[in-house]
Amino acid sequence: MQRILVVGISGAGKSTMARALSSRLAVPYHEMDALYFAGPGWAVNERFPAEVAEIARARAWVFDSYGYPEVRDLLWERADTVVWLDYPRRVIMPRILRRSLRRTLLRESIFNGNRETVAEWFRRDHPAWWAWSQHAARRADIQQRIHDPRFAPLQVIRLTTVRSSASWLDSMGIGDTTW
Repeated sequence: MQRILVVGISGAGKSTMARALSSRLAVPYHEMDALYFAGPGWAVNERFPAEVAEIARARAWVFDSYGYPEVRDLLWERADTVVWLDYPRRVIMPRILRRSLRRTLLRESIFNGNRETVAEWFRRDHPAWWAWSQHAARRADIQQRIHDPRFAPLQVIRLTTVRSSASWLDSMGIGDTTW
């Protein structure tokens, strides 16, 4: 495992898993949304595809994302391992709601100075709404990709419960991870 994609729906714990893998394997971790959003106002990084392509050429990396459309195929072609956090909605939704509520109430700065706001909770692209409405579609997309012949060399580790994720990390010697 040298080039790892940690995939799943928003709220699954992709960033937590990616950071744990990065630490354990001594592989650089890259937060996809921090690369994508260039600054306040959710401005998109114009150099995003080029920056991701540069990182993807490296010998080792961990990304916490399925991949934005403009870089998705590149990352899936370069990865050697996909860790799929395939949790049900009943696990995802409380997590995403707690995270978004915390970020909103505490005005946490995320992704290059952006913040979740109360007004954004009423938009279809808010993480909570998106996770609810796109859960089945994201699962189907990932399922299709892992069976796509282009990505056949990938090692796929599908984790369907929080307990199985924690056990898998423990088996790798990664402890003290909050799920």
